Amino acid sequence: MANLKVNMSMTKNPMPEQNPVVRAGNFDEVALGYDADTAMKEAARCLDCKNTPCREGCPVAVKIPRFLEKVREGDFEAAYEIVTSTNSLPAVCGRVCPQEKQCESKCVRGLKGESVGIGRLERFVADWHMAREDKPEMTVPVPNGHRVAVIGSGPAGLTCAGDLCKMGYDVTIFEAFHKSGGVLVYGIPQFRLPKEIVAAEIENLTKMGVKIVNNAIIGKSITVDELFDDGFEAVFIGSGAGLPQFLRIPGENLLGVYSANELLTRTNLMKAYRDDYDTPIKHFHRVAVVGAGNVAMDAARVAKRLGAEHVYITYRRGRDELPARKEEVEHAEAEGIEFELLNNPCTIRGDEDGHVTGIELIRQELGEPDEKGRRKPVAIKDSNWVLDVDTVIIAIGTSPNPLIRNTTDGLTFTKKGGIEADEGGVTARPGVFAGGDAVTGSATVILAMGAGKAAAKSIDEYLRNKK
Repeated sequence: MANLKVNMSMTKNPMPEQNPVVRAGNFDEVALGYDADTAMKEAARCLDCKNTPCREGCPVAVKIPRFLEKVREGDFEAAYEIVTSTNSLPAVCGRVCPQEKQCESKCVRGLKGESVGIGRLERFVADWHMAREDKPEMTVPVPNGHRVAVIGSGPAGLTCAGDLCKMGYDVTIFEAFHKSGGVLVYGIPQFRLPKEIVAAEIENLTKMGVKIVNNAIIGKSITVDELFDDGFEAVFIGSGAGLPQFLRIPGENLLGVYSANELLTRTNLMKAYRDDYDTPIKHFHRVAVVGAGNVAMDAARVAKRLGAEHVYITYRRGRDELPARKEEVEHAEAEGIEFELLNNPCTIRGDEDGHVTGIELIRQELGEPDEKGRRKPVAIKDSNWVLDVDTVIIAIGTSPNPLIRNTTDGLTFTKKGGIEADEGGVTARPGVFAGGDAVTGSATVILAMGAGKAAAKSIDEYLRNKK
């Protein structure tokens, strides 16, 4: 294919998508991806800046201008090899990472117009490689004779395992669930991240030599101490943050109140949306989702696809303060999700049989900025009102499960239950490293991957010095 000249278009090439009316009734992927010609045209928008500011915004340091150059030339396999030299999960990152706050926020093209669609192109090269029937044979790293255990097969654990494996380490991942992938399989819906994509990315790691043990609950099936007794020389804890937080308001124990975690796990991991699975799930009619992050958008859109006639997002701040990705908010609105902004829940109401009948909200106005710089919501006196719903889904965040905390000596923890670790994943206990949501609480996939990558480097340095 011809090498295209720089494309000076001020806007990104549009991403093909399912019609909103159609997709609101199915779990097929919403974004359909670029074709080869569109990918080459979009890559040609890159100015190939010498100081590569886009790469500075990438937590896993993808060599962005180099891979975009190969896409522009039509050498998609070379582009894939460049991406995967630092990113073990490109098809995942291309779909769910907040590029607008990471690499694309640093793109010089974004100063006058729209940034280059880096995430869309990362997805394209990953999907193109996966679709190849004549894939190049994968190189298995030369073993260095050292064993490392990784707890959790989410983005932090998979990244740490992949990087260590490339260095020659014998890596075993211990996963509590029966399926590998962590939040990628239980948290993010099929229509945003098809599970077949996650499975393919994990298969790439196992072909390289990473071993995965499922149904292994660390702290119960086996402890961190026992991993060392079994011959592992270092342990990385990437167990995520799967413990849901609740509002602590009257009515949260009523029938029809769910955590977003429960809803998404039943739907995504246990396939409750499919007729060929018998996973029980309630038939929704009118749903209030409390929260406005990406998880809240996922929960709302899942409820809509499960048949709810009305789904509301209730959030105590305004539109400008919505924490979810702009793309997710736009997709939710296009699918008919209704937003009740500047409203804070104070009570969940129920009938005499204990079923939810509504959620009482109090209107808010924005006051002075808080310690994070966001304007603080202030309740408006006597502005309470009731939204009639039969289901309430709480999506206000998660914290780490206390199991490892309660069974592992030598670690220190934050007030919110996260493991204390430095930027390299080093904890208070020698040989134990940690990263991702197990340290920070619920955050983004790409930040967890960055933490896994940093920890892999620290583990390598630790074991080299130990020798």
